[in-house]
Amino acid sequence: MKLGMPLSYAGGFKEAARQAADLESAGLDMVWVAEAYGFDGVSFMGYLAAITERVEIAAGILPIYTRTPTLLAMTAAGVDALSDGRCVLGLGASGPQVIEGWHGIVYDKPLQRTREIVDICRAVWRRERVSYDGQAYHLPLPDGQGTGLGKPLKLITRPVRERIPIYVAALGPKNVAMTAEVADGWLPAFFDPAKAKDVWGDDLAAGAAKRSPDLGPLDIAISGMVAVGEDAAMLRDLARPLLALYIGGMGARGRNFYNDLACRYGYEAEAKEVQDLYLDGKKDEAARAVPAELVEATTLCGPEGYIRERLAAHKEAGVTVMNLTPVATDIPALVGQLKQWMEDA
Repeated sequence: MKLGMPLSYAGGFKEAARQAADLESAGLDMVWVAEAYGFDGVSFMGYLAAITERVEIAAGILPIYTRTPTLLAMTAAGVDALSDGRCVLGLGASGPQVIEGWHGIVYDKPLQRTREIVDICRAVWRRERVSYDGQAYHLPLPDGQGTGLGKPLKLITRPVRERIPIYVAALGPKNVAMTAEVADGWLPAFFDPAKAKDVWGDDLAAGAAKRSPDLGPLDIAISGMVAVGEDAAMLRDLARPLLALYIGGMGARGRNFYNDLACRYGYEAEAKEVQDLYLDGKKDEAARAVPAELVEATTLCGPEGYIRERLAAHKEAGVTVMNLTPVATDIPALVGQLKQWMEDA
């Protein structure tokens, strides 16, 4: 398994970048850069490419609606060139509140768009003349649209790699199946290794049955908080506000993918309560309403033996990347510990 870490730029790009360089020396394998409606993620990825040497630089995630498919391909190729082949293109649909509210773009056909973007990106990186007639994207524009002067083009510059890894954030059954079919990696949310097979097993199997052998095995990159120590389990509650935000506030009633996931895990009543409290502005109460079992299942907090057991459980469940948010006074030392324990798992 690889060890990754999400980087927050709330304190500034340069501060987070210096942390990434220090953690690279400690053995970190991947850094993940988010993009919501703050600073863009790509600028940070380019800066990271300049000050690191080995760590993979992953978008976690670039929303598919915010750029054309060819620009997504150009962007990943650019970061890959700056980093000497260390870019990972993480894609996701985000949600209608952000896409329609912030970007002013209709939130439609997320699965089809993702599939077509993957196809187009790989064609761009192979330096093919891109001619694509999909359901969501048409390159060039068809007759009757635009000026009629568009023509198939190919990437002018030569990419470092013609196969940049594409990871897709997916939760729903059809999206997970599509991801298992066409992507290099899968980014689930709130991964519980004990329940993942029951929730997603059939979807992953359906996609894998259609998967090209050329793609190789699907990476699974999960995320969660980690803290090590006899009293570390008390720190689990630090994860409650984030879980409440996603389950309760990341979307509207009836259109919240994370709330749907909590229901699929078996927490229907609790998910409804969290959402009702959160949308009523009672965020602290919503956080307290998150089930303790879900908090424990989606974090790694406890003594060394417990952490080792949890790492082994994730490996057994097929996880290949542990993308963890560490809580520690000496984060580089914790990274070194986790790397050793992951090798032993």
